[in-house]
Amino acid sequence: MNVHLDWAGVLTGQPAQWILSGFLTTIWVTLAGMVLATLLTVLLLALRLTGGRVGRGVVAVWVSLFRNTPLLVQLLFWYFAAWNVLPQGFRQYVNDEHAFSVLPGDVWWFTPEFLSSAWALGLFTAAFLVEEIQSGLHAVPRGQVEAATAQGFSPLALFRWILLPQGLKNAWQPVVGQYLNLMKLSSLATGIGFAELTYQTRQIESYNAHALEAFAIGSALYLLLGLVMSLLLNAPLWWRARREKTG
Repeated sequence: MNVHLDWAGVLTGQPAQWILSGFLTTIWVTLAGMVLATLLTVLLLALRLTGGRVGRGVVAVWVSLFRNTPLLVQLLFWYFAAWNVLPQGFRQYVNDEHAFSVLPGDVWWFTPEFLSSAWALGLFTAAFLVEEIQSGLHAVPRGQVEAATAQGFSPLALFRWILLPQGLKNAWQPVVGQYLNLMKLSSLATGIGFAELTYQTRQIESYNAHALEAFAIGSALYLLLGLVMSLLLNAPLWWRARREKTG
């Protein structure tokens, strides 16, 4: 059976615009999710280390809840359930058009779909980052912790200046893996109608039946984005290793 691939049906006209829009939207929601996940992870780690038994209990519940429920279910919950609980005035404000909502590439971020997707991705990824970085914290020599404590470091200062920098260094490869997973898992946001890359490739399939070409281009763009992210996130480690080798 001969298969004729019509790449022009995907790379020109309206389908090409959809592909580009979906790709840029995926990039922006990935960045938003990464920022949120990073901030939440730092807060949760600080709470675990300085909040006593209550703090450790709160973090344990958080991690268990978000690690053990499917991300798609969480997306559906935030978009269809939690969103409708918010004040009606706020929901109407978000649904209005705002100039500040337009990101480069004509991506609208101040929308229910974008906000729900970034929020769900951030919460989900933070639950995994907490455990990855916690493993890195355990690898910090006990003598450094004791020395800092003897010099009068508070628990928060100990976390900020001693544990966190070294813990991140020890766990950086797993952390990068979680960021890459966040990017790939953003494809699940198509389940709430979020117009990211997977949503747009499916739209092309319905538009002109070029399913094979559309999903091939979509897969290539996910691969490209993953490789670029990996290079950028690992660049500091490679640069440091090179300096140590030449120095």
